[in-house]
Amino acid sequence: MDVADIPAVPEWLPEHLQAAGIESLYPPQAEAVEAGVTEGENLVASIPTASGKTLIAELAMLASVARGGKALYIVPLRALASEKHAEFEQFEQYGLEVGVSTGNYESEGGWLAGKDVIVATSEKVDSLVRNGAPWLEELTCVVADEVHLVDDGERGPTLEVTLAKLRRITADLQTVALSATIGNAGELADWLDAELLDSDWRPIDLKKGVHYGQALHLEDGSQRELRVRDGEKQTAAIVRDTLEPDRDEDGTVREDGGSSLVFVNSRRNAEAAAGRLAGVVEEYLDAEKREALADVAAEIRDVSDTETSDDLADAVEGGAAFHHAGLSRGHRELVEDAFRDRLIKVVSATPTLAAGVNTPSRRVIVRDWRRYDGTAGGMTPLSVLEVHQMMGRAGRPGRDPYGEAVLTASSHDELDELFERYVWAEPEPVRSKLAAEPALRTHVLATVASGFASTREGLLEFLEATLYATQTDGRDRLEEVTDEVIAYLERNDFLTRDGGLTATNLGHTVSRLYLDPMSAAEIIDGLDAADDRPTVLGLYHLVARTPDMYELYLRSGEDEEYTMLAYEREEEFLGPMPSEFEDERFEDWLSALKTARLLEDWASELDEDEITDRYGIGPGDIRGKVEAASWLLGAAESLAGELGLEWTPAIRQARTRVEDGVREELLDLVSVRGVGRKRARRLYDAGIEDRAALREADKSAVLAALRGRRSTAETILENVGHRDPSMDGVEPDPEAAPTDGGSTDSDASSAGTKTDDQASLGDF
Repeated sequence: MDVADIPAVPEWLPEHLQAAGIESLYPPQAEAVEAGVTEGENLVASIPTASGKTLIAELAMLASVARGGKALYIVPLRALASEKHAEFEQFEQYGLEVGVSTGNYESEGGWLAGKDVIVATSEKVDSLVRNGAPWLEELTCVVADEVHLVDDGERGPTLEVTLAKLRRITADLQTVALSATIGNAGELADWLDAELLDSDWRPIDLKKGVHYGQALHLEDGSQRELRVRDGEKQTAAIVRDTLEPDRDEDGTVREDGGSSLVFVNSRRNAEAAAGRLAGVVEEYLDAEKREALADVAAEIRDVSDTETSDDLADAVEGGAAFHHAGLSRGHRELVEDAFRDRLIKVVSATPTLAAGVNTPSRRVIVRDWRRYDGTAGGMTPLSVLEVHQMMGRAGRPGRDPYGEAVLTASSHDELDELFERYVWAEPEPVRSKLAAEPALRTHVLATVASGFASTREGLLEFLEATLYATQTDGRDRLEEVTDEVIAYLERNDFLTRDGGLTATNLGHTVSRLYLDPMSAAEIIDGLDAADDRPTVLGLYHLVARTPDMYELYLRSGEDEEYTMLAYEREEEFLGPMPSEFEDERFEDWLSALKTARLLEDWASELDEDEITDRYGIGPGDIRGKVEAASWLLGAAESLAGELGLEWTPAIRQARTRVEDGVREELLDLVSVRGVGRKRARRLYDAGIEDRAALREADKSAVLAALRGRRSTAETILENVGHRDPSMDGVEPDPEAAPTDGGSTDSDASSAGTKTDDQASLGDF
């Protein structure tokens, strides 16, 4: 289908697509148009990565806006939201307004009312529904990207319930659901009353196979030699082969070498593999690429003063990198950008990179197809769906002649098993996880509090519009779990059942705060137990033991250390400490204590590299814990106010300290825009102890404290209201110079830096 023949889209769109080199649609895109995606019809599209899913979404959204509507694009991760927002901004030249929102779970997002296309995470959309955002009623099209994640135990129920609520709010809402891997796409189409587009068409071939011995065995039964040198790792041999240019028989280069994406099962393995593979890549780098990689490595070192940052920079200088959730957002973005530009030639990653972020490569290598599962007590195989998501990263149209996805086998039996288990297998069916009690207690309260149900029958009627009900025969299990959840919410004064179901004032607050009701109950009980002003450790421990905080686990030998600490600081705990004989509860208590101690260290200005070393984590983990603690303490402050408790000032101070990573005496200074934890400490040590002193400070002292950075000093003085912020002719006062050695001045890279988004549960 020619782009000029697409019906019901804005007049400018065909010419816009042609200018981008798109004269005709891919077959799946044409099928979507024929199914009515530009004319308001619901659609479930299960098509491979790189086959044009995003354009299908754009056609639906732009056609909807052209009819006077408003479109919403739901993604699973904040990183993916940023990527899609940047992609959709191209349409602003035609008068469309595009917005993105991923944080601030207490807001109705009123500023989004003026946007035509909105990109948001499912958690953000859920919070908008809970907070009664009126503009949701104006939606005419919703796109759910990576819809197979309804199968995810953590995120899935939120996406499922959110789609059900949006469809209830707007009866004629067009729903478009996208995924590369759905084993039961027809079932999802039935749930969403949608047409089904199920295609395996790709613009370039994806070859799947297994490497074993000295050969690559492909799914069509063919083999080709891929030798492993003496002393060489199997993965290194495959990466080296990918880097080799394709040549004709006369030696002429037909295609340049490609990039590789290697999936492993742990952060440690990702980092170790990147270090080794850099040695493979280095011989393929020319002087120009080495110089460009050195620049990227320097940027990486500027992100944080940690061993992780240095290790990543060292690998990048050799043309390799690692990628996992322990990296800071700045680290991940630098790696992803350099990999997309084919500057970095190989990335070793945990499966987080397979979750939708645009990082294609010539060859995907699934090195580890098992990972540790604590619930199973050992290593378990990855799902077919997850491995196929990884494989789908292989091959980019216009950049690669083909894509190749390779698993690695160490025996002939394993070779056969991998073909049966993954290469020839279909993805597992997507199953709803809504009936699990932790998910249901959150969504039952929100459903009642936001007015979607006011009786038990009304609640069950709403739940019957979910995927879970579609996949389950009869109501018995749903009724049983729902009744248990209602009873729990009533016991904790979140709901009442007098003639129906009504959320209490406290229940409304908990729902608006986007808390798991069990987290709210834990916080309330803890604050009620306080006899004196809570300490920061006590408050950090309180929020660390809620279900909404992912605790640090105890490493081997740490039980005794944290048991001793627990008894030393027992008086600070908010609530009774469990007995050592209650094994599981006591271990959870100690894990929360370890998490709280990390937060206390951060709020006591311990250096980032010391924290990562002490707790065996990455800079991204610090960021995640700080964000979660900030959000939960903000919720605790609201709950304390709701209940009339006297501890709100203590909670507010603990929250501010962990947000900014500072001791109490620096709180006033870090409130100045541009002053983070390191700059505040330097200013304080130079005798400039608060905003008022900074406003009247001698400029030479300020310049010295800020390491001679004139533009930074001018900006900070301007922000604080100094009468003359100019640094023209000012020289640093040597007596005010900082004495903290070689630490960087990069406040913007610290884990406690404030961003436009409110702190959240993590990197959705």
